Amino acid sequence: MKMENLRFRAVIQFLTLEGKKPQEIFDRMGNVYGTSAPCYTTVKKWAAEFKRGRQSLEDDPRAGRPVEVTTHEMCEAVERVVLENRRVKVTEIAERINMSVGSVETIIHEHLGMRKVSARWVPRLLTPNMKHRRVECCQKLLTRFENNFEDFKQRIVTGDETWLHCWDPDTKQESMQWKHVGSPPPRKARTQASAGKVMATIFWDTQGVILIDYLPQGSTITGTYYKNVLNQLRDA
Repeated sequence: MKMENLRFRAVIQFLTLEGKKPQEIFDRMGNVYGTSAPCYTTVKKWAAEFKRGRQSLEDDPRAGRPVEVTTHEMCEAVERVVLENRRVKVTEIAERINMSVGSVETIIHEHLGMRKVSARWVPRLLTPNMKHRRVECCQKLLTRFENNFEDFKQRIVTGDETWLHCWDPDTKQESMQWKHVGSPPPRKARTQASAGKVMATIFWDTQGVILIDYLPQGSTITGTYYKNVLNQLRDA
């Protein structure tokens, strides 16, 4: 690994003395060496050193604990632990494979290109059977669309539900009034939306509204209720 680093640094030194910029050097080395090429940060660092007149390709001696060298085996070990449990913490990875926390973070971010993100909330997780049925439906719709585009548009029916309140108070925007600089601002009593409301299910197509169904007071939308609504929609 040390000889490989020296070889890379020699290439960086040659191209730097030739007048090439770090980005160009990084791109050329990536084309030649592929995934084993050094990262852009390393290329930029050594290019700056050689531009300042540095001749040595060796690392400068350091006091204290020696720096851990990132090898291909170490990257594979970190990736293996992460794939086993994607919620694993950096400190747990470091303890498990006997590596420093800083080296683990470098491997994860710079070599593996990974970052930790929160899960996105979705209404529900689909089963493989649900996904398969959705694919079949989409394929049938796509076939109908390709066979007769105009007829396909005419046959589309859209539906939605909304609450219809018996009375709604003015919004803050609606209650705004003009006034003089010295006059007091308008006032109004604090109100709430009326408790009387009805759930309306509406269906429409390109010609207009087809059906409006009002949910009875005290009822909830269930599978049976929605089945009856769809039967009404078919008749309409």
